[in-house]
Order: sequence, then C-alpha cells, then structure tokens
Amino acid sequence: MKLSILFVFLLNCTFAFSQTSFPTKQLDDKLEVLLKETHAPGFSIAIVKNNKVVYSKGFGYSNIEQKQKADENTLFAIGSTTKAFTTGLLGIMEAEHGLSFDDRPRKYLPKLEFYNDLLNSELTIKDLVSHRSGLPRHDMSWYLFPIENRDSLLARIKYHEPFKDIRTQWYYNNFGYLIQGMITEKITGKSWEDNIRERFFIPLEMKNSNLSYAEMKRAKNMATGYEWKNMETTKAMDYYNIAAMSPAGSINSSALEMTRWIEVWLNKGKYKEKQVLPEAYVKKAINPLFIINGVADPKFPDQHLNSYGYAWFVSSYKGHYRLEHGGNIDGFSANVSLFPNDHIGMVVLTNQNGSMLPVLARNIASDLLLATQETDWIAYLKEKQTEAKKKLTETKKETSKTKVTGTKPSHALQDFAGDYRHPGYGTFHITVKNDSLFAQAPKGEFYLSHRHYDIFTPMEVKNNVVDKDADEDSNFNFQTDDAGKIISITTKLEPTLDPIKFTRVPVSNPANKTK
Repeated sequence: MKLSILFVFLLNCTFAFSQTSFPTKQLDDKLEVLLKETHAPGFSIAIVKNNKVVYSKGFGYSNIEQKQKADENTLFAIGSTTKAFTTGLLGIMEAEHGLSFDDRPRKYLPKLEFYNDLLNSELTIKDLVSHRSGLPRHDMSWYLFPIENRDSLLARIKYHEPFKDIRTQWYYNNFGYLIQGMITEKITGKSWEDNIRERFFIPLEMKNSNLSYAEMKRAKNMATGYEWKNMETTKAMDYYNIAAMSPAGSINSSALEMTRWIEVWLNKGKYKEKQVLPEAYVKKAINPLFIINGVADPKFPDQHLNSYGYAWFVSSYKGHYRLEHGGNIDGFSANVSLFPNDHIGMVVLTNQNGSMLPVLARNIASDLLLATQETDWIAYLKEKQTEAKKKLTETKKETSKTKVTGTKPSHALQDFAGDYRHPGYGTFHITVKNDSLFAQAPKGEFYLSHRHYDIFTPMEVKNNVVDKDADEDSNFNFQTDDAGKIISITTKLEPTLDPIKFTRVPVSNPANKTK
C-alpha cells in the first residue's frame, strides 16, 4: 500500500514537472529568428498539452503602419482551417439527424447538378469531404467572381469539368465544402453561419471569433493582411470577402480561442464538460480516408503516409501520428495541428500571404514538444527561398522568350469590348479607356497589356495603379469566327484543364462599351 502511494506521488511529481518544464525561452528564441527570416509582419501561436494551454504568445506586428503588436488574442483570417468546423457540423448531423457520409449530396440538395451523369449518380458526401471527386479546384470561379447567394454559386458546379474519374486521384476542391455547408443548412433550416455560432462559437466560448469581414473590422484587436511582394517588399493587402464560399474558409479567430477547438479534438469531442462534437465522430474523423502520396518531401522520409481525412491532412511526423490543416486567404496564412496520441495540439496564425511561417513554427515547436531530433528549419526555409527566387527569375526569362515582337491586334480596340461569359464562372466586362483595354470582374479591374497578336496579359489595377507583376499563364486569347468577328476569350484559369472559354454575349448597355 505504501509502495503504491509512493508510486502515485512520484507520478504526480513527474506530471507537474513536465507541465512546468516547457522550454519557453528556447521556443521564444527560435520563433523570433523565424519571424525575421520569413519577413512576416507578425504571428500568434498557442499550444495545448494534456488539455492545458501551455504556451500562447504573439510575435511582431498585427498592423505595421500603426505599430500594433500581435498577441494571442489578435484576430486573423484562418482560411481553410475553417473546413474542419464545416465537416464537424456534418458529424453532428450524423448523430442527430441520421445523415450518412455515404449519402449522395443530391439527397439533400436536389437542385445540385454536376458535369455528368456519373458524378450525379455516384458521388458521395465522403468523396467531397476527402477531395476525391475527380474535380479540380476551379477556384477562379468563386475567387474572381464572388457572389453572396449560395444557390447561385452552387449552380455553377454543373459547368465544372472533371479531370479524373471519381476516387482515382486526390485533388483539393473548395466547392465540396460549399456543398457540405449547404447540406447542414438544408437539414437544420438555419444558415451555415448560425450553425457555426450555435454549435461551436457559443459552447467553446469563442466570443471574439467571427465569420465575415463586416464583423472582423469592428474588432479592436484584428490583424491587417500583408504580402511579401516578389520576396522584396511587404505591402498591405485588402481583406477578401469570401462571400457564399464561406463554409470553405471564412472564420476569423485568435490563437487563444482556437485552443478550445483543439481541446475538443484531444478530449473525445468535449470542451470542459460539454460534448461539442459526438465522440463517435471524433474517433472516426481522426483517421485517413484517401491517400495523397507516399512521401511528401524526399528529404524527410520519416514524414510519410500522407493522406486526407475528415478535413484533416493525416501523416506520420517523425514517428508521431499527426493531423493538420493549413489555411490561406488574401494576406493571411494559418496552420492547426494535432498529435492525438501525444495529447498535443497547436495553432499558428500569421498576417503574411502564402507564408511558410505557420508550418515551420509548428515543426519547430513539434520538435521541442515531442523531444525528437531537431531539424534545422531555418536552413530549410533559406533553401526554399533560394529555390523560389531562382524559379521567379527563370519564369521571367522564359516568358520574355515566348513573346513575339512587332505584332499588333487584328482589330481596333473598340472591337474587343463587350461581355464574355462562362456559366461555371461568370462574366468579364471588357471596356476601352484611354486607348487601352480593361477587364472588369467582381474581384476587381485588370489592365489588358498587349502581348502579341490578339493575346493580352491581365494586370490587376489597385488604387488606379497597374500591378505589372502579372501571371503570364492566364493570358486572354481573343478568338474570331470565320467572318473575322471576335466571339470569345480563352484563358488558363484551371491548371489541370484546357483554357476556359468565355463566350461573347450582347452588351447589356451599349453606352458602356467605351469610356
């Protein structure tokens, strides 16, 4: 008896020691270096271990111009880490309303139509969750042509061409999460936003987290998004209104409030004494559904078994089972990760566009927490930066080589003006201003720089200034019919498919043809 009491005492002492021996200073120092080397304005990080927040801190600035410091309560856009919330709602629908992940989505959304009969008859909710539908991203459909009405956005899916058969290849698709969000709306009779608030934000006491820029901009402690332009200068970016595509990535939250979501996943669906997610769903959802590839990076052969599950990437990290998901939206990057068997989870949020910082901060912290052999992640970052700069230079050289000099458009610029539409995307409004062509889309305005023949390069216009760092892969190629009349535009908006064709339609208001 005395021996067992002594054992319990020693065990408790060991546990207490492990809680107080968190390598705070070591992690602080490493993250300060990471902030400098990534050129990020700022970031926040929070770590949960054994259902306790053992580390939460902000680094750098949430707003450079105002010299506002980032902290653990700063709100950031969390991008696609929203997806686990959306699929979590389906887990609740499964427990409370009999939904099955093997159901066809059209069972709940009869107006939903896909590109072909096979998709209509065979595609399941689980296929959408795990990104194995055979549909590519078609992201420019919602990104360039955002719309507030979900039914209208859903109607575009009918015209989204697949590039593979169902369940033959993993490929990320945000529209699958629009569909999931709308299924929960159909079952509950409430908006996706209201479901997220009632099912997650309220029970998890996420009082400052929100679902739109309209809510975000009212917060006192919110981050401004930035980009590291051409790996040279840091510039502020406009906040992107994700509109109807919200179920795929509209949540704004802080590192500290996100720890409560992490606790749910590490504690069988519970937060404190509240059963937020069904335990059966959590048990199922930490498992993979579809393989992505064998080894993500040959330099790290122990990071294998890369798969995708219920809105989580699943893999082995140095022998430890890991779930994680990143998030990227204009000006912001994020990562949420879980080590279920180690009872560890963390979130990293930064106000840098397309940033490597969240993944590298996660890996640095993981090496310390898991007591594994440490990787020099700063050296890895510098190597990747060198590769990116080299690729940027080579791309510019290749682009200049393919340009044909001495050509001119086949028609007067006024003849190119008009509306060009694709039913799965939207409408480009081409106008002439100051002897130049411009294209308008809901996302913004683009100056069409003549490249050669009838091919023009779109360059985004911001505050009446043309951004000349254009994507040459997305040139506008104007097509003519046998009579020589301009009838369409093709442009490479989806990398896995042939250029998307926008067909010319009658101008709704001829007075707007030229300005």
